[in-house]
Amino acid sequence: MTAIIVLGVIGLLLAVVIIYIIMIYNGLIRLKNETDKSWSNIDVLLKQRFDELPKLIKVCEGYMQHEKNTLEAVIKARSMVGEARTEGDQLNAQNMLTDTLKSLFAVTERYPDLKADAIFSSLSNRISELEDQIADRREFFNEYTNLYNIRIAQFPDVLVATKFNFTQKTLWEINPAHREDVNISFSQS
Repeated sequence: MTAIIVLGVIGLLLAVVIIYIIMIYNGLIRLKNETDKSWSNIDVLLKQRFDELPKLIKVCEGYMQHEKNTLEAVIKARSMVGEARTEGDQLNAQNMLTDTLKSLFAVTERYPDLKADAIFSSLSNRISELEDQIADRREFFNEYTNLYNIRIAQFPDVLVATKFNFTQKTLWEINPAHREDVNISFSQS
């Protein structure tokens, strides 16, 4: 009779441990999938931006023949986005594209006719809207990535994470130059 009670207690403890491991595993899977989903949401917006850029560039080319370097930088950054394969490469390529878009919009300030063009205005507004949406989605991505990274590093989750090969994910980071204060001048040069 005592052996049956001992086996029952051991069986119950084993069942509790297995259920606990399953709960940890399922929680890690949920966070991993939320992180992947948030990246996919960013990817949808990045694809829209990627598709809109050739239209914007085409409109700008007619006005900015001598600003060839800026346009070429945007085109090069866009192609880097298309060639990026890893998550890290994609993050770097997207940051580079954001930088070149800022340069493009800064250069267009010198072209009042371009700024007044309805097609350019519509496309630049669309790109700006996409940039805002991308920034919002980056917050969600970083939030889920951070939660995921914390979970796989905490005890006892780290035991399950190690056993099932859960690995750290990279947070979306901005270019350090974007952290600098912006110099605004209203003087004509």
